[in-house]
Amino acid sequence: MLHLPSRRLLKLLPLLWLPLACQPDKPKATEATEPAATTQPQTQQLRDDLGRQLTVPARPRRIMALAPSMTEMLYAVADTATIIARTQVCDYPTAVLRKPIVNSYPLDMEKLVAMHPDVVFTVEGITSLDDAARLEKFGVPVYYQRFQSLDDVFRGLRDLGRILNRQPQARHLTDSLQAELAAITKAAPATQARPRVLAITWQDPIYVYGQNTLFTDKIKVAGGQNAVTEKFAQPYPALTREYILKLNPDVLIGGSFGKLDSTFFKNYPELKRIKAYQTRRVYGITGNLMERPGPRVVESVRELQKLVTSK
Repeated sequence: MLHLPSRRLLKLLPLLWLPLACQPDKPKATEATEPAATTQPQTQQLRDDLGRQLTVPARPRRIMALAPSMTEMLYAVADTATIIARTQVCDYPTAVLRKPIVNSYPLDMEKLVAMHPDVVFTVEGITSLDDAARLEKFGVPVYYQRFQSLDDVFRGLRDLGRILNRQPQARHLTDSLQAELAAITKAAPATQARPRVLAITWQDPIYVYGQNTLFTDKIKVAGGQNAVTEKFAQPYPALTREYILKLNPDVLIGGSFGKLDSTFFKNYPELKRIKAYQTRRVYGITGNLMERPGPRVVESVRELQKLVTSK
């Protein structure tokens, strides 16, 4: 016997089908689906100029340098609001003087770590590897740069631009500096006329800028040549008076004639026999230009050129 649904059930059937009718269609198996959004990397893996590997944030927001030359480079390339401190010897540009000081020698480890930098930049020979290792144990990565040529300085600026996501600023700066350098090179005297230049960095004992230093490249572009042609183990070797007499430099850099005549040559009177003293080609130079491999390096070359070409 066939049982027909009751009137009440017939009224409910459309309501029972309503939820099913409102469900969206499932995508067909052959339809392409939207790709998953890719997440930006949070860190970047770096290898510094000493071959050390380190991990830093993809976008460092708290940075500083432990060498005055590196501080100058940061001010030339970085967003200066991200520079959190300076060392006691960082004095250029003048804006850096408003930053808090972290002593670099001896390194104030406690104060530096408390400032929570994302990365600290330094130069080979300025910060010890032991200090860098201690900082890294506290979560502070240290990035070293090494400078032995003008190209190293330009590369270093571009590296900073890449690490700090400031590539256009770094490229604009290096292109401008290299154009200035090309103009200086054209004005340099002929190779056979290049005077031999000895640059002293300390008087007792007598330390000089060796062959394997940035000075060698700068003086070459300026139109001279480093009087020290031998490569020593140390970039700034100590020379004997006998060795300097043998070099017999045409130009001596380290202070004005009057200043060195009353100090250096007074202490080492036999060195008055060198050609530089006999012709009074003894000059001082702006110290932080000679010493710092930074964005003012072309200015340093220009100053050297004036000394080399003067008679």
